[in-house]
Amino acid sequence: MPQDDFAIASSRRAVFDANVVAFRTLLLKEIRRFLRIWPQTLIPPAISMALYFAIFGAIIGRRIGEMAGFDYMEFIVPGLIMMSVITNAYANVSASFFSAKFQKSIEALMVSPTPNSVMLAGFVAGGVARGLAVAAIVTVMAAFFVEIRIHNWFVTLGMLLLTAIVFSLAGFLNGLFADKFDDISIIPAFVLTPLTYLGGVFYALELLPDFWRTLSYFNPIVYVVSSFRYGFFGYSGDVPVAASFLAVALFAAVFWALSLWFLNRGIGLRT
Repeated sequence: MPQDDFAIASSRRAVFDANVVAFRTLLLKEIRRFLRIWPQTLIPPAISMALYFAIFGAIIGRRIGEMAGFDYMEFIVPGLIMMSVITNAYANVSASFFSAKFQKSIEALMVSPTPNSVMLAGFVAGGVARGLAVAAIVTVMAAFFVEIRIHNWFVTLGMLLLTAIVFSLAGFLNGLFADKFDDISIIPAFVLTPLTYLGGVFYALELLPDFWRTLSYFNPIVYVVSSFRYGFFGYSGDVPVAASFLAVALFAAVFWALSLWFLNRGIGLRT
């Protein structure tokens, strides 16, 4: 190999290694952050999901009986797991990034050699880590109420990961444009919660009148819950699995491109 080519290859390798170290450092920081305050980040979702299982599953579920051919308690398990992933992945990144802005620590990252794409990936990976941790806790709790069966591991894990990425990116956008701490709770309260409850967590879309069923297809959470439910039971009565993956992947690509575009232009980085 010519000397110039060797120098270029060595330089690229050094840059790659530095980016890996930066990403790993950000990810570990995010994981330690939510583990340090685990009574606030991991326990409340577990308690909330236990209440959902007890009230909607055990009490109301006995009266409902079945939904789409499945025991009602079993039917709501995938939706409840996804609901916990969505809220926790979103909350982790929006709160963490806004805190970095508020405390001015984000400025140290912005002036460092760390590329914006690596910084974004580090925050998003932290949100994904919290989402997956909460998903594991909720799944273990669900196992006390129903028998957990996985029909397709690839679909289940793939949609779980994609969903955590999408809503971590959405949380990043919220944290980017938030001007005060109250701003990071507006979207979850007035957008995420209604979309989640209307996203097929507690019912099958086939029960809805034609107009409301058609309207539901504009809700991204419908695609998430439908494909995740297929991963558990092989039931895809609401939306085809391929369409769900395509829709969620498209959201991930759009949110990533928007987040990186705003970061590169410094939009929303001042409080």
